[in-house]
Amino acid sequence: MKTHRPKSVRAALTLAALLAFTAVEARAAEPPKPEPAKPKPRIEVAFVLDTTGSMGGLIEGAKTKIWSIANDMIRAKPTPEIKIGLVAYRDRGDAYVTQVVDLSSDIDAVYGRLRELHADGGGDTPESVNQALADAVNKLSWSQDRNVLKTVFLVGDAPPHMDYPQDVLYPVTLQAAVKKDLLINTIQCGNDPDTARIWQEIARLGEGKYVALGQTGDMVASTTPLDAEIAKVARDLGSTAIGYGDADRRAALSRKVEVAAEAPAPVAADKAAFGARGGAEGAVVTGEGDLVADIAAGKTSLDKVAPQNLPEPVRALAPEERADYVAKQLEKRKELQSKMNELVTKRDAYLADERERLAKTGAKDSFDEKVTEAIRAEAKTKGIEYSTSK
Repeated sequence: MKTHRPKSVRAALTLAALLAFTAVEARAAEPPKPEPAKPKPRIEVAFVLDTTGSMGGLIEGAKTKIWSIANDMIRAKPTPEIKIGLVAYRDRGDAYVTQVVDLSSDIDAVYGRLRELHADGGGDTPESVNQALADAVNKLSWSQDRNVLKTVFLVGDAPPHMDYPQDVLYPVTLQAAVKKDLLINTIQCGNDPDTARIWQEIARLGEGKYVALGQTGDMVASTTPLDAEIAKVARDLGSTAIGYGDADRRAALSRKVEVAAEAPAPVAADKAAFGARGGAEGAVVTGEGDLVADIAAGKTSLDKVAPQNLPEPVRALAPEERADYVAKQLEKRKELQSKMNELVTKRDAYLADERERLAKTGAKDSFDEKVTEAIRAEAKTKGIEYSTSK
């Protein structure tokens, strides 16, 4: 015997089924939610440099290679965020024992500090290596994230003083480094046997690598026929920068642009390659304070910047003229960056051929090659992958 539901009940059930079906259809029509973006890999590197008199060749070479090293660091995919720091050291009784430049993503600022270093002092063979390592491990603002690659390169040609009172000896510092997930690599310049023995021990205790090079670091100048043109385009790009913010920030930007313009052509070319690969995020220098870069990146707009926070020549313009000037700088930079990208691509191809040629001649290992080789190997432990080509 059939049971007949009242019409009102049948209508309610039909409506419920229709609504359920519609809801299912609506969910099916919804586009899939994008997966949250994975955080960029991060790399932090500190160079602990002996700056006593015997290290002049290495220091001058390092000034020419810091952009090359940074350039290689960002070749991983996705492009990693990088920070570089410095600890310069000499010995007690010299002009300074250590000078500390904290880890920073503003590579232009770090390069500016590196340019100020010169070799002097020393005298007796041992140096204040213990103090330098302690400052590198304890005074730099290392990330506490264990997914970040954190690595130190101790570079010098003399062993540490082990007789100084109140020094924290390197075995104690290295225990702290391991707890902080820091890797300590050593690069010996020259052939002093005491240095070799202790540098090898430091690398072993610091879970890093030991490398021995010639006194000057055996660095080879990476010049190409494109460098002069790249350097000119880089200077033209620098002329498009507009500093904004307080007077100190504007002055810092101007100084970085000046330092970049003074760089030798091969250094300027390495710096340009760093920027073209995204290391400067579209800016002509790293760090803050470039209005043109920040407008292009959507971080601000001209109407949000008070006139007193602009450089005098721009501030003096009428509002319409000011807007026109900024627009022209944006367009000029866009055109120059396009040209720079083409030049950098050609330079990369030239350098790849040159590296292949040098490999066949059995050329010596160099400071920058050994640093980038170590960083690439250590990056794998943090899931950061590089292609086999440079």
